[in-house]
Parts: sequence; C-alpha cells; structure tokens
Amino acid sequence: MSVLAHGIGSRHDLPLSPFYAFAGAFAALFVSFLALGLLWPASRFRGHRAGRPLPVPLQRLADARPTRIAARALGVAAALFVLLHLLLGPDGPERNPAAGSVYVLLWVGLVPASLLLGPVWRLVNPLRTLHLLVCRALARDPATGHPLPAQLGLWPAAAGLLAFTWLELVAPDPASSSALLLFLVLYGAVHLAGAVRHGARWFDHADAFEVYSGLLARLSPLGRRPADRRLVLRSSFNGLDATPQTPGLVATVCVMLGSTAYDGFSDAPSWITAVQTSPLGRTTAATLGLLAAVALVATCYALCAGATRLISGQLRHPLTVFAHSLIPIALGYLIAHYFTLFVTEGPRTVMVALGTDNPVPPEPPLRPGGIATLQVAAIVIGHILGVVAAHDRSVRLFPPARAVAGQLPLLTLMIAYTVGGLTLLLA
Repeated sequence: MSVLAHGIGSRHDLPLSPFYAFAGAFAALFVSFLALGLLWPASRFRGHRAGRPLPVPLQRLADARPTRIAARALGVAAALFVLLHLLLGPDGPERNPAAGSVYVLLWVGLVPASLLLGPVWRLVNPLRTLHLLVCRALARDPATGHPLPAQLGLWPAAAGLLAFTWLELVAPDPASSSALLLFLVLYGAVHLAGAVRHGARWFDHADAFEVYSGLLARLSPLGRRPADRRLVLRSSFNGLDATPQTPGLVATVCVMLGSTAYDGFSDAPSWITAVQTSPLGRTTAATLGLLAAVALVATCYALCAGATRLISGQLRHPLTVFAHSLIPIALGYLIAHYFTLFVTEGPRTVMVALGTDNPVPPEPPLRPGGIATLQVAAIVIGHILGVVAAHDRSVRLFPPARAVAGQLPLLTLMIAYTVGGLTLLLA
C-alpha cells in the first residue's frame, strides 16, 4: 500500500521509553482529575454565549461576497484539478498528484486548517457550490427541500467517514486513479442527490468532510455566535462546549478514533501476516479489522456512558452528553499519526503538481526523538483536554456530591484510550 495512507515514523523506530511515556501519561491524567475535583467546583464554559467579537472590518472582510466567491472558486478549481488528473494523468502517486491531494492535502490538511480558521470546508466544498449554481440556474432557493428526519443527525457523515477511511486503509489499491475516481464520483452523486431532495442543509449533516472539519473547528479560537452571526475569538473549550448533542455524533467521533487506531496497528508485522494469510482474503479480513476497531472504541464509550448514568441516576442521554469530550482525543490521535505524513508528503504532492517527476520528499522538521515526543504529547494533551471538558459538563449537570464520582467512568475510559494509543505508538 502507498505511503500516502500511513504516517511516517511508526512505533517501531521511535526512540522513547514506553515506561516513561506511560508513567507521564498516567501522572498527567490523575493530577488533572484531582486538580479539577478540588479547584473546579462549578461550570466555567458558556458555549455559544462566549467570545469577544472581532473588529468590524475583519467581520466584513470574512463575510464579503468576493471572499466567499473566492473560497468557492478555490474549491471548484481544486476539485477539477483532481478529477482531470484522475481522468487524464498517469497512474501512481509518484507522478500523479491526485492521490496526495485527497489523502494528504485534503484529509490531513483539514486538521490544521479547521483548527486555525474554523469549519473551512463548508466555504470551499465544491459539492455545495455545484448545488448552489444549479439552484440559481433553476431560480430555486438552495435551502428548499424536504425536512431532514429528526433522527438522521450526523449518521450519514459517520457512514461517509467510514467509507473514506475504508478506501484509505483497506482498499487493495487506494492510490490508483480508478479506485479514487470511482469513490469521488459515487460520493458526489450521493450528496448531490441528497441536496436536491433536502436542500443545502443536507451538507451540514451528511457531508463527511464538512462534519469532520466542523468537529475539529470546535477547538478553533475562531467561532461564530448563532444569535447575531458575529465572528468571535473564544476559548477552545467554549467552542467544544457548544457542540450540538446531535444523533450520530458519537458514531462520527468513534469512526474518527477507531479508524486512526486501525491505522496505528495495521502496519504491525503480526497483523500484516494475519491479513495476508486469512482464509477470508486480505480485503475482507482488513475490513473486519477496521470495523472491529471502530466497534471497540464505541463499545468502551457506551459502557462508560452507562456507568455514568448509573452513578448520576438522572442522565437521559448519556451517550451524547459527554461525546464532545472525545473530540480533542480524536485530534490528538490525528496529530500523532499524521504529522510527519503532512509535513513530508504534503510538499512532495505540491512538487508533483508543479511538474516535478518523482520528487524526493523533504526530511521531517523534527528528529526521531522530537517526533516521538510530539506524538506522545499530542495523545496525552488530547486526553487532558477531554478530561477538562467532561469535568465542566459534569459539575454543570450533577449535584456536587455526585459530580466527581460521576466522572470516574470517564476517567477510566480516558486511561484505557491513552493506554491503547500509546501502545499502538510505542509497543
């Protein structure tokens, strides 16, 4: 399989002692939990109500029609660039930038872009732009359509993310032009059909890349207040706290976590041997492995939510109430697994796009020790942010006598996820 689907600098060559990594992670989580229990007795996050408005000129620039047209044009141009290279270009990522554009610049690049600028894919989504242009040609309101079912939520986005990660991590030849073109055509057809029936709101719930970008943007310092649509500077925790408790949110985040976990162990020699020698065949065995990783993450969280409900005795929807605390954990795993991929294969993809034939990717900006430290720190900090988010929600919902006890299942879950993440990274 192409290097495009995996991070560089795997767990087999990271010069960091597992003992110190695990000990530091446990210490950080326990100290954070104890400090929060002693020093954080009441909720401090205000969700959408928080934030300092940006200066009016910046607000006008961000909302100006030329700015939005430029963003849409950029998205359409990028989509045409990829499609033309898939149709007319040579096969293989060494000479064709299409695979790198999708798997690196888009999939991985959305992480820093969304953290810095907010839900950027909503602005540049070429499918949303195409739907808008068709509606204007037909003199139809883009928002017009059948109402979305109340329980639909983010379930289509979860399915789309699972399909994309299957293509990236399981498909026999994910970097081939034919496989990538088939996926993109089917993906576009499904979502354009959904938008025709339900209007532009379909993309908010169903487009995997929009939802993926939007969830990561919850941690962005840039936000928008729903009440007056003002752009604000805010704490990332307030953006996280404002995450809607939508059906399918848990499934979407569990796909993000589980697929990254599968990526972590899919290059282990024992797993490669098991997949290649499986009587089910390589693709079927790998598919079951990916599904099992997602199911394991979801099962652990469901057990945690059930235990929290038993302790609190009053939560009606425990699965979605604390789902926002999983988003920084997913971000930590994404950084740990894909940092070196982005900083090496990203520039290489750009060089191929500019006409360089089979260029040599640049060296990572960090030495192996620095990469190991960054990866472990990303996982641990992601879990600490999750503990903080869960604690603030807990003291808001539970009586003081049960607030700390109600978090014990969540702390156990964070420890389990941390052990799993560091094991995949360092074992």
